[in-house]
Amino acid sequence: MMVLGFAVLLIKLGLVIGALLIMAAYLVLLERKLLGRLQLRYGPNRVGPFGLLQPLADGIKMLLKEDTIPEGADRVIFLLAPAIVATMALLIFAVVPFGNDLILWGQRVPLVISDLNVGLLFVLALSSINVYGLALGGWASNSKYSLFGGIRGVAQMISYELPLGLSLVPVVMLARSLSLVDIVNAQARYPFILVLPVSFIIFLVSAMAEAKRLPFDLPEAENELLAGFHTEYSGMRFGLFFVGEYVTMIVMGSLVAVFFLGGWRGPLLPPLVWFLLKVMMVPLLMIWTRATLPRLRYDQLMHFGWKLLVPIALLNIILTGAVILWTGL
Repeated sequence: MMVLGFAVLLIKLGLVIGALLIMAAYLVLLERKLLGRLQLRYGPNRVGPFGLLQPLADGIKMLLKEDTIPEGADRVIFLLAPAIVATMALLIFAVVPFGNDLILWGQRVPLVISDLNVGLLFVLALSSINVYGLALGGWASNSKYSLFGGIRGVAQMISYELPLGLSLVPVVMLARSLSLVDIVNAQARYPFILVLPVSFIIFLVSAMAEAKRLPFDLPEAENELLAGFHTEYSGMRFGLFFVGEYVTMIVMGSLVAVFFLGGWRGPLLPPLVWFLLKVMMVPLLMIWTRATLPRLRYDQLMHFGWKLLVPIALLNIILTGAVILWTGL
């Protein structure tokens, strides 16, 4: 039984990691296509039918590019920093449930890699570690532009982790659990977005800032910092930063689905289809926002997080607690 359980775990790990990487690769293509349409131009359409093999061509190009290291850079840290970003983004999905339990060979197989009873704390912890990839990559590059981008990224991600975490406190209060599976099960009657719209908006905005997407892409502002914290990176290490960013978009979409949209629950369609539809809503919104809104100034970015989102999130916790006590939920 232990061998069977370990084999099932390895299979789930391989399928989830493979699916995430494929989704991240084609999310890049989807973004380039949508931005092209929104800006009245063609997106990639040369490699394969309708440009569908463009991610494969980009991957080959990244692998074949020269992997350069700047003179004066801290070699070990410079090489490891991109892996931190990509690995932490992938690990967060280990506690995300994506469907009902399956029955295989008479055994119940949960569609989650690991149902931790502190899954939400696990997500927040890995999200915090993700900051180190930016900071170390910017510092180890021995470039002032990379350093400025790394400092901006650290300040931004730490600032917006606070309202992101505070927005989830009402979710925990209603679900009475830190397990992501329990949070989905608590939404059997109604999704939490119906009763916690303020938490949903705060979480969504903070997730965009955590993913460093426009209008919050200050760590890599091209008109100010060249490419920001990854200016000196090339080849597949440059690609790892981008893999981390797009996997983070998918993970944030998964968390929105789990915390506010009822996870895999929905009528008529299979649970996994419902989950994927809900997940993809968030990356599509981020792409639409990128094509619509201008970049904030850095002081506006910090004021928005500390002076607006944090007070609203704290007030939302107090009001949610009062409503729970009053209604006896």
